[in-house]
Amino acid sequence: MTTVDAVLPAGRSAVRPRPAGFLHDVTSIAGRALRAVPRDVEAVIPPIFIALFFFIVNIGTLQDITQSNIPGFSFKAFQMPTAILLGVTGVSRAPALVLDVQNGYFDRLLLTPIRRLAILLGHMVADVAVAVALTLPILTLGFILDVRFESGPLGVVVFILLAGLWSLAFSGFGYAIALKTGNPAAVNSSFLLFFPFLFMTSSYVPRDQLTGWLDTVAAWNPVTYLLEGMRSLVTAGWQWDDIGKALLAISIVGAVSMSMCFAALRGRVKRG
Repeated sequence: MTTVDAVLPAGRSAVRPRPAGFLHDVTSIAGRALRAVPRDVEAVIPPIFIALFFFIVNIGTLQDITQSNIPGFSFKAFQMPTAILLGVTGVSRAPALVLDVQNGYFDRLLLTPIRRLAILLGHMVADVAVAVALTLPILTLGFILDVRFESGPLGVVVFILLAGLWSLAFSGFGYAIALKTGNPAAVNSSFLLFFPFLFMTSSYVPRDQLTGWLDTVAAWNPVTYLLEGMRSLVTAGWQWDDIGKALLAISIVGAVSMSMCFAALRGRVKRG
């Protein structure tokens, strides 16, 4: 008989916590993460502001030069995927998770019957929801500037889905840093990993306009294929080869980042 059972009246047994379903665990963590977003708007306002700023500035400075050298080329449509990736990459609840680690909330979660994997997946579900929401202002601006999707309304949905999946794949790096270091500054700097990915690719001119070492680097850069897949939905319609390469690029980056963050989660749980 346990100590708890000993102090209960005869015939009464202790009430013990029972694990809820895995889906319930994930939705509970995701709901908490989403409810915290309005109290942490500084984590989402700067990325969308930067994305809109560069979208407008790049169009204003490069549109005439680019379109005059490439007949029939729409620089507005070409730039929209770049702006989207600037807006959604690195936007995650990893900084909030690292605060949970620092203030002890994460350790208290480990004392509950909640699945450990659900803690991470719940935050990632919230990340995808936020990323999808962040694409809407950029798409709205694009439509105002007369950008039209050759793939139609369904293409817009697939475009948003690709952005959300990329945001999810990249967020794994932030969570890996958060769980490994418990350092907010290190987590906040994880976005810097993306700059080489974005700018050493076809972010400003078509791939066939790149030369020398930059063309070689772009050929190995997964963001190149992600951009080409998203752009095909805007400018060319349903180019399944480009869309397939975009999904493959997301899968490769996601496999690396998720392996890192799940390994960091196992290490954090052992230390907890």
